[in-house]
Amino acid sequence: MFFFEAIHWYDVVMWLAVLGILIGLNEFVRLGKWKSIAMFIILPAILTPIWLMKESEITSWFTWVKVYSALTGSIIFMVIRLTDYHEKHKWYICLVPAILAINILEAAIRELQVGLSGFNGIVDDMYYISGGWNYANAIAGIINMLLICGWSGIYRTKGKHKDMIWSDQTIMYIIAYAVWNIAYVYSCAPGNALYSGVALNIAPIIPALFWAKGTWMENRAHTLSFWMMWVMTFPYFFATGSTFNVSVSYNPAANWTISLVSLGLNVILAIWQVYRIIKNRFNPLKDEIWNDTKQYQKAADITD
Repeated sequence: MFFFEAIHWYDVVMWLAVLGILIGLNEFVRLGKWKSIAMFIILPAILTPIWLMKESEITSWFTWVKVYSALTGSIIFMVIRLTDYHEKHKWYICLVPAILAINILEAAIRELQVGLSGFNGIVDDMYYISGGWNYANAIAGIINMLLICGWSGIYRTKGKHKDMIWSDQTIMYIIAYAVWNIAYVYSCAPGNALYSGVALNIAPIIPALFWAKGTWMENRAHTLSFWMMWVMTFPYFFATGSTFNVSVSYNPAANWTISLVSLGLNVILAIWQVYRIIKNRFNPLKDEIWNDTKQYQKAADITD
């Protein structure tokens, strides 16, 4: 295969299981306060000593940074979902785009590290190839970070589901982000890219598209938190040698293809977004840029 080596039927079953579990856990925490507290505060507190004992198995700095940054995002969003603190303290909303930008920047730095260090062979117990695609996708990530907008309109729902709604975060941005992140994982975490790249990016998109519009940002933080807690606890479950490991092809053409698609999508979105900002005289630090689109209206009309 072009992107991956052979994918067996049991790999497909496991991929679907990962996707379903991530979506299911996200739906679980959407239901209320104590479920969220249990998953994002109590469980990590219990698991942290276990992770520290596995320090020799978790060799990459990025894994440690990512688990706690994802949990930080989930907790920041939990305050918005479950309280009116952000309504009384308007500055708090700025933490939402900030944590997203920090997570993108972390990945871009790691991408540059892989490229500049010339990772070729076993590094941090994972086989890498590096090349110009690392720089192309790092640029795509930085562009994606600069395209974050419309956070002034973030609000919370008060019905059965406790959600943080970001109406201005449309499917155009979500797809550009997802392709960039898949390209990042493919190059910089190739050991389980089919799961942590493809499944993990699709999981938050599905509810945001079909039954929980406007929730992609919180879904992304939740599912990333669940995944990283699993990886920290069972670091070799999907690793090389595991029954369910699906190796990337390590074909430079595949790396170039996905990285250039990522860069292209983000450049196109950047041109479109800059055009709208200039045409409508928007302030990207204050205004919602896509508020006249159908996607925005569908998310903003949520009353649950």
